[in-house]
Amino acid sequence: MDPATQANYTDIVTRHVSFDWAVDFNTKVISGSASHTLDVLKDDVGEVILDTNDLVIHAVELRANRYLVKPKHAVMGSALHIPLASGLKSGSKVHIKVDYKTTQGSTALQWLAKEQTQGKAFPYLFSQCQPIYARALAPLQDTSSVKITYSANVASTLPVLLSAIRASPPSDGPAHDGKVIGKDVVTYRYNQPIPIPSYLIAIACGNVVYRPFPKIEGKDWTTGVWAEPELIEASYWEFSEDTARFLAAEEKIVTSYKFGVYDLLVLPHHSHMVEWYLSENACLTFLTPTLLAGDRTLVDVVVHELTHSFFGNGVTHANASHFWLNEGWTTYMERLMLQVLHSPADRGFSYIIGAKSLKDALKEYEDQPKYQQLTIEFEVGEDPDNAFSTVPYEKGSNLILHLERTLGGLDVFIPYIKDYVNTYIGKSITTDEWKAHLYDYFKKHHGQDKVDALNTIDWNAWFYGRGLELPVKMEYDTSLAEKSYALAARWDASRSQPIPELDFDRSDISDLNTNQIIVFLERLESYPPLPVSHLTHLAAIYDVSSTPNAEIRLRFYQVALADSSSETARLFAEEAVKWVIGEDGTGIIKGRMKFCRPIFKAVFRVDKSLAVDAFLRAKDSFHPIAKKLLEKDLELA
Repeated sequence: MDPATQANYTDIVTRHVSFDWAVDFNTKVISGSASHTLDVLKDDVGEVILDTNDLVIHAVELRANRYLVKPKHAVMGSALHIPLASGLKSGSKVHIKVDYKTTQGSTALQWLAKEQTQGKAFPYLFSQCQPIYARALAPLQDTSSVKITYSANVASTLPVLLSAIRASPPSDGPAHDGKVIGKDVVTYRYNQPIPIPSYLIAIACGNVVYRPFPKIEGKDWTTGVWAEPELIEASYWEFSEDTARFLAAEEKIVTSYKFGVYDLLVLPHHSHMVEWYLSENACLTFLTPTLLAGDRTLVDVVVHELTHSFFGNGVTHANASHFWLNEGWTTYMERLMLQVLHSPADRGFSYIIGAKSLKDALKEYEDQPKYQQLTIEFEVGEDPDNAFSTVPYEKGSNLILHLERTLGGLDVFIPYIKDYVNTYIGKSITTDEWKAHLYDYFKKHHGQDKVDALNTIDWNAWFYGRGLELPVKMEYDTSLAEKSYALAARWDASRSQPIPELDFDRSDISDLNTNQIIVFLERLESYPPLPVSHLTHLAAIYDVSSTPNAEIRLRFYQVALADSSSETARLFAEEAVKWVIGEDGTGIIKGRMKFCRPIFKAVFRVDKSLAVDAFLRAKDSFHPIAKKLLEKDLELA
């Protein structure tokens, strides 16, 4: 059972939901209804229990509008109990319509004022339902153990996007069906025929336009990009060459793409994604505009998100205890695709970057060691966001890489990947189910020798191991990291030299790409902190404290703030926190938790009042989920 839901989904389960919504930007509310079609799983079930959180329930169209909203649980929200007619038998169907509206406290929705958009003419809305926030958008059985199809009619004065296939008006037709944007109400109709978990239900609403990407011959799916008019040309240029090519290449390894449409939505600069990466909603990946590098150097990030179409959106974890089945597999496949699209060295290089983020995450949880585990036994009502880190991504992908190597390499392993996905696509599974299939597959196709190889894996250490190290020492291809390592070693060796005698200049990094600069800075962090004079000099000649590249800027501040008692940390703490909250002259808040949480935590260790005061000035600009976790980090909650 999923410990983060109050729904009775093992007794009666939703198969389809039809949404009828109206978006009101003035009140910042979505109002309407959710109509459930449910299958009875047990004889004589007496009620349906749905998850809700900060919803206002107006009516339930079943049995004379009888229902009960239970008191709110801090994590799970308020259970909506709806009594059923007596004598229901397993296999029968039930239809329930709930009329309701969201509230301004919805953790699933972020409403942007027009000033926060690129065009500054219209407001904007987007959702984030992972892991358990779909219940703040609609009354649902909000668990990844349940996969549903859905349809929706959404009335709005601004164009509407959903994680589904648009039925009308056509995506490639006039924007907003030719009506006046921001004034005329248009009803958008969508259908999602592929069952998905509730956390993949998504909505975005704003002044957006569409550009289709070139089709690949022989493919019946389409790809394209949505963005504000001011960003559409840059967005199209950045992603049009590679998105469809990436998806077609992954189909060759895994299986055919099932969702029909794979579109990208580039959000406004002031939107704050709360994933470590981005949001892999079915049919529609939400992207941060920081990926618009102008040189396509960050486009490989799309590989991770489209991989979720198979791992996560296709084969889904049953609950948060098994989250690594989503992210570990996706990260492993993302890196395998780097080898297919580029080189084995690129695959190894990505694991090197990941190893640093895993080390940092494991250190963060030294005082909560159960969150260092790959599979976590959550208590009933425990917040799965408490465990949100790169551990499931990195420890999980390393386990699968270890399996690949143990079982004989990619020639043996890729056919297993295909079988795994084809066996479980459309289903939600546990770690035990995954492991049982793994053994069954290799016993059936390769015999006892491979079973014996699997028995050499220390499963307990991988699933439940704690501490700062993986169960085995993993080796990666380091060829792309050597220049970065050498430059970091030069800086380490220079610490006793006067600044005028140093021979560093901009040319040191001129032939390094973004990831190589990241590895240079992460390697530098592994050495004792440099003197403040040296780090200030480094920042000046390499522009790493002023670059608009957020990935590089983050790593520089992590180097500068590593020793919280140092003069260097005191010098850069204010600059770092101002960068995060947009007081650096850009006005752009770095709201992705990948950026804001590490910086706030590091500054908090240097100067608590500086971190808290900065957060309090900007807290209402953060996404509700990020705001909640930052309050915990800063000991405000």
